[in-house]
Amino acid sequence: MNSNPSNMPRLALLLIAASLVSGVAHAERADREKPMNIESDRMSLDDQRKESVFDGNVVLTQGTMILKADRITIKQDAQGFSAGVALGKPAYFRQKREGFEEYIEGYGERLEYDGKSEKLQIFTNARIKRADDEVRGDYISYNAGTEFYEVMGTKGSTTASATGPTQRVKAVIQPKKKAADTPTSAPNK
Repeated sequence: MNSNPSNMPRLALLLIAASLVSGVAHAERADREKPMNIESDRMSLDDQRKESVFDGNVVLTQGTMILKADRITIKQDAQGFSAGVALGKPAYFRQKREGFEEYIEGYGERLEYDGKSEKLQIFTNARIKRADDEVRGDYISYNAGTEFYEVMGTKGSTTASATGPTQRVKAVIQPKKKAADTPTSAPNK
């Protein structure tokens, strides 16, 4: 346990990098090697509990990744795995996909990432957008290891209210673009 104030911001940055950046779906791998910049109104670090909290207009950038939230909390377990929670109205992330010239964007009132299970969860008014494709629900889960998505409306979600209105899953999936039509032989005249 190092309580040296000059090492505190570095520890906080390492915790954030490990938890939020490394696990986003098909994220740009080069981003992990880029410097991280964080701006917030306040920051607190509990080195003993391995917990960092950034409060107020939090903006985290690293390479092509940007995360905006009202509050971000990062915890690290004894094995070095990190978990992060971003809260906002909405919390938002955007990152370039590896090997593609497109971005993935996600919105929700709560974003949670668990580095050990490589699972990203988005709660309450959850939305993921990639190019012109979009999916919405009350809950979205993505497992980076298995590349498995799950989307639920309020009836089936972990945040459903027995008395509140139901929200169905909504998806917009654009047709795949066909390869350019190239004639295989010259037309007969």
